Amino acid sequence: MESKSTILYVEDDEVLSFVTKDNLEMHGYTVIHAGDGESALRIFNEVRADLCILDVMLPAMDGYTLAAEIRKRNQSIPILFLTAKSLKEDKIHGLKIGADDYITKPFSIEELILKIQVFLRRKELTGDSNQSDYVIGQYTLESSNLKLRHDSGTERSLTQKECDLLLCFIKSGGKILKRQEILEQVWGENDYFMGRSMDVFISRLRKYLKEDPALKIENVHGVGFRFSS
Repeated sequence: MESKSTILYVEDDEVLSFVTKDNLEMHGYTVIHAGDGESALRIFNEVRADLCILDVMLPAMDGYTLAAEIRKRNQSIPILFLTAKSLKEDKIHGLKIGADDYITKPFSIEELILKIQVFLRRKELTGDSNQSDYVIGQYTLESSNLKLRHDSGTERSLTQKECDLLLCFIKSGGKILKRQEILEQVWGENDYFMGRSMDVFISRLRKYLKEDPALKIENVHGVGFRFSS
């Protein structure tokens, strides 16, 4: 349950971090705060967190580097960036190195809470709790432990967002999925930057599935995507 979830929150602004931590705890989360990247990484190695919220501009180790180090240790934990940077290139860079989403400062606590809820809403996205393995062509998706296995024996760890998106395609039954449908189901909202985020994740999935040429995530111009196997 969300009330038992532990969040690693990394922010060097003392006032902002105090207010944000206090609000998150009021919503039932356990929040472990760090003021710089290096101490955050030490904490991550020692504590089991369910989600990471990282500022980009941090002392000792910036948020991008910290996210990359976290991804080396855990491929599935959701990572949310808090950033004062509004350039699209900065946001896309964060997504490419392993972040799941971002919020641009200044942000509202309500927006942050909503995104956290979306990240932690795992059971709703896995559908039938009795089924966790899905065979697609030469691959098997083990959604319960976020593993994508190929018949050759190779294995890849997925992030929760990658797994949720792949499940969305698998369960589509080959029908066209509108961009809006995917964004609302997997990201919890539909806007331009979330659309760019989705495009990055779809590009990743295409690379992950490339060993089976029969599996395709096709663009349907002006509409969305179709998954075929």
